[in-house]
Amino acid sequence: MKKWLAIGFLSLSLTGCGYNTLQTTDETIKSSWSEVLNQYQRRADLVPNLVNVVKGYAAHEKDILIQVTEARARVGQMQVTPELANDPQALSKFQAAQGELSSALSRLLVVAENYPQLKADGVFRDLQAQLEGTENRITVARNRYIDAVKEYNLTVRKFPSNLTAMVFGYEVKPNFTVENEKAISTPPKVDFGPAAAPAPTPAPAGSESSSSGASPLSAGY
Repeated sequence: MKKWLAIGFLSLSLTGCGYNTLQTTDETIKSSWSEVLNQYQRRADLVPNLVNVVKGYAAHEKDILIQVTEARARVGQMQVTPELANDPQALSKFQAAQGELSSALSRLLVVAENYPQLKADGVFRDLQAQLEGTENRITVARNRYIDAVKEYNLTVRKFPSNLTAMVFGYEVKPNFTVENEKAISTPPKVDFGPAAAPAPTPAPAGSESSSSGASPLSAGY
């Protein structure tokens, strides 16, 4: 009987000291991190096809094509493990690599605006739509992860759950740092409209009257 009372008392003590909250928030972080990785991988998988389509219409834009390809390669070379999310330096490098790919893709889409035939290509339009959707999902996944880490870290720091965290070895986790939240949360703009026609060149002043061979006053009489 005493044994069961002791177990019950211990359970109540752990619950009141935040142990269950630590467990729950830690699992939320793991699932959120997995979703972040899935969405980043989805974007990386779109890059080769996107580059190939652009190359077919704008092969001489090799600088931006190389930038996108190299940025994608750096992302692929990273050793992404569950432990990466617990290492501040590794997480910072991961975020930097993904940021470089985001910037390169944005520049690629800007270049594509100069090629009406490319914009009209069905494969390119489909890849653009997939990229826009993926960027939106990345933003959602990142925000969920950021919120999950914030809740966990708050539990680790505040009293009395901080005592439970110390006993069971729970430590503060690093989080994404956002230098420009508005820029990162805004997906690349996808414009499916036709290229704008150039504005007509205004006629030189006095050309109309000179071509008629008569002055405005004489024309009326």
